[in-house]
Amino acid sequence: MQGRSILGLKIDQVSFDSLWHYHPEYELTYIINGNGRRMVGDDMENFSDGDLVLLGPDLPHTWIGERRTNSENNRALVIQFSEEFIHPFLSLLETKNIHDLLIKSGNGIRFLKYQPIAIEKRMLQIIEDNSIKRVTGLLELLNDLSSKKYKTLASHRFKVVKSEHTESRLNKVLLYMQKNYRSSINLQEASKLIHLSDTAFCKFFKRSIGKTFSDYLNDLRILHACTQLIETDKPISQIATESGFENLAYFNRVFLKKKKMQPTVFRRR
Repeated sequence: MQGRSILGLKIDQVSFDSLWHYHPEYELTYIINGNGRRMVGDDMENFSDGDLVLLGPDLPHTWIGERRTNSENNRALVIQFSEEFIHPFLSLLETKNIHDLLIKSGNGIRFLKYQPIAIEKRMLQIIEDNSIKRVTGLLELLNDLSSKKYKTLASHRFKVVKSEHTESRLNKVLLYMQKNYRSSINLQEASKLIHLSDTAFCKFFKRSIGKTFSDYLNDLRILHACTQLIETDKPISQIATESGFENLAYFNRVFLKKKKMQPTVFRRR
């Protein structure tokens, strides 16, 4: 934490490409400009401008962004703070709401209703201020967020597997899948990357991510298909093929399972 109780970051780059990682600090991330896929534990979602997420300590996560078509950089604000810093405040009656919020953040939470401009302004003030206002500003922000509607991200079934070796091997596989999910990749190719048998690889992947290899691959493909259904007028059969599915019937079956509706209904809504 570089000797500070609160660490603030302003990210401005061509694309978000952080590795799957975790750390002992709480983390509040606000996406000013950016779109792509966010993974928190065993949850995967598309994200876009205005995405606001609070993560608890040691919860694996990554944001993988797309290059923006308007040549504008991806920008985000990140605030990290340690348990050691926040713990003394949580014994106060006045911070009960913050305490409850931080417990919920153990599985990651995405806030649903808030004023984006206000959030950006307040986070910038916390990041740029070097006085006591940095601390009071964060406490006030967390207190205000505790009353906002939210969605829990990682499931309660997800268990963190802490190991630098596991993290390194898993990143090889995840980066490979992110780059190639729209082609016909398979389990055998992925298992060779980290020198495991197919059986050992399946156990390793499920233990690390909380999902099977094929389920995670389908999540990537369906998220891409959802973006195409919303942003383009391409035929559904074309979208299915470009998302990595070999036939339309299987695509429709997986889409219905993941989104609880047919692609045609999703596009109409």
